[in-house]
Amino acid sequence: MSAQNYGSHDQNGPHDSQTPPPSPPRRKLALVLVGGAAVVLAVAGIVSRHSHYMNLAQEMAIESIPAVQVITPQPGPNERRLSLPANIAAWYQAPIYAQVSGYVKMWYKDFGAVVKAGDVLAEIDTPGLDAQYAAAKANLNVAQARYKLAQITAKRWKALQGTQAVSQQEVDVQAANAEAQKAQVEAAEHDVERYAALEGFKRIVAPFDGVVTSRFADVGDYVNAGRGDVDAHGNATELFSVADVHAMRVFVAVPQDYADIISPRLEADLEVPQYPGRKFKARFLATATAFNASTRTVTTELTLDNKSGELWPNSYATARFRAPGDTNMLILPEGALVFRAEGTQVALVDETDHVHLVNVTVGTNLGTTLQILSGVKKTDRIINNPSAGLLDGQKVRVVKGTPGYNMPPKKPAPANKAEGESASQDNTRAMPEDNTPAAEAGGRP
Repeated sequence: MSAQNYGSHDQNGPHDSQTPPPSPPRRKLALVLVGGAAVVLAVAGIVSRHSHYMNLAQEMAIESIPAVQVITPQPGPNERRLSLPANIAAWYQAPIYAQVSGYVKMWYKDFGAVVKAGDVLAEIDTPGLDAQYAAAKANLNVAQARYKLAQITAKRWKALQGTQAVSQQEVDVQAANAEAQKAQVEAAEHDVERYAALEGFKRIVAPFDGVVTSRFADVGDYVNAGRGDVDAHGNATELFSVADVHAMRVFVAVPQDYADIISPRLEADLEVPQYPGRKFKARFLATATAFNASTRTVTTELTLDNKSGELWPNSYATARFRAPGDTNMLILPEGALVFRAEGTQVALVDETDHVHLVNVTVGTNLGTTLQILSGVKKTDRIINNPSAGLLDGQKVRVVKGTPGYNMPPKKPAPANKAEGESASQDNTRAMPEDNTPAAEAGGRP
């Protein structure tokens, strides 16, 4: 019984729970499947790596070709705009100095006083001049008395002429003496007139209608004749300054490149810092018709009314000019030019995307753009901002511009036709939509 049970346990025990070993055909099939999968994975990895390598090589070949952005020459602007610094001066401005020496007795007009021609600004006390004036008048009286006596004597000798009492020579001497005394009287009269004129300079008066813009005189100050108020350091300054501001003069230094815009029809919009947003119309008055050798600018004078007195002398202003442009010229941005030993050049891109460096002749400087007189045509593709290492005949890759940098934003559609026409006339963009430089109204600030 124990043996049977043992035998039964031996047959149904652990040997029944184990999987029987596979047969040889099934084992070979499994090995073939595993090997095939390994081969497939290896082939896929090799193909993938080769594909990545080819893509990388292609990208490297593409990236090795310089990427450039091209533009085309554009016609000149219909209107040229120019902004230049300007200085506003009074129509007339006179520094007033003392013509006599003395001490300031009193001043009557202070800064900003509105004066009329002849108004007394100050008085000078001149005791020395007064004494000289009195002496000159006394000398005149003496000369007149001598002249009167000489006239009487000459008449008496003239009455005795032809008699044995006097000789002709003595008569002539007395007549000449009378003439000499007359000359002395005239000299004394001129001396009195001179001192009388100096006495008039004791009163400092306004030379014309205007405004007192400065006062350097104070009561008790000593002033020198013709030298104004002498301070503690011996420097002379004017006693007063009076400016006529009913109209103003505007002085602008126009660069030589823009001298062709100067004409009697020239106008400018003035902007001053104290009135932001306001514009004052100035008209052409005169020009120096000669350039300053150091600055290569010509002084141009404009004028504008100032009846309200809003503008003050010696103010800084910005003058904005407008002048007709030349649409027949070709312009390029400054960044398109290449400056090398061969001269001023531009980099053209042909149909096969190869570079050709050509020399150009530059004309008028329009600010951010330049006039090109020769060397390019309207249809040429020109590299914008070429690199310094760009070579002639080099292969390049043309790419589109960068939005916001060298591509303009798209214009919003106008609400109506009239608005669209107005926008097209007033819009001045740095670059048009086709990635080419727009006609730009040049200017320097």
